[in-house]
Amino acid sequence: MNSFSRTDTSKIIALGLNYIDHIKESQSVDVQNFTDEIPAEPVLFVKTPNVLIGPDQPIILPRFVNAYGFENVRTDYEAELALIINDRVKNLDENEAMEHIFGFTCFNDISQRNLQKTDKAGWFRGKSLDTFGPIGPIIIPPHALEDPQNLEITCRLNDQVVQHSNTRHMLFKIPEIVAYVSKNFTLEPGDIIITGTPSGVGPLQDGDVVEVEIDKIGTLRNPVKAE
Repeated sequence: MNSFSRTDTSKIIALGLNYIDHIKESQSVDVQNFTDEIPAEPVLFVKTPNVLIGPDQPIILPRFVNAYGFENVRTDYEAELALIINDRVKNLDENEAMEHIFGFTCFNDISQRNLQKTDKAGWFRGKSLDTFGPIGPIIIPPHALEDPQNLEITCRLNDQVVQHSNTRHMLFKIPEIVAYVSKNFTLEPGDIIITGTPSGVGPLQDGDVVEVEIDKIGTLRNPVKAE
């Protein structure tokens, strides 16, 4: 069991629309290019390492977004299982993917929805603002989880459960995800792959406390502060 530093990673590859129930709710989230169609292959986007913060560090709601004059400024939580790559790999097969995972941890894929919806370049900016990637509290090696594809995942906002699911409901399973990503990008030690969020995503406000809890890993807790 280990802690994690953002200096350990060169990139964060994320999956969108990897739980059927989240696909169904995605239209109500009102984000650019969301549909109710089930994707035929993993939907990838990137988050940059500047997003990474640890447990109990604040998620900062950026002030500059208010200057755009959006009718409703919305920044959401998204509870996710994250995996960390162990070594430099490329073009993995699914049957060997698990051998190259250093460990698993909790992740909160914070998402600025207004920018995500309106930016012509897509999701990059709305997903990669400073502090938009809480991670932790510890890293659990694969052998200690028994089955990472059967973990309860819960998000609480101010002590109220807002997301609850199980990693068995992923559309694309972990070996398939890792193999697919490795065919597109060379993976380096410390790189992070986040595996998608279940339904129940919702907005954060100044003063909130958000927690991501995953079975056998622990609870990632972060306060929310307006800049």
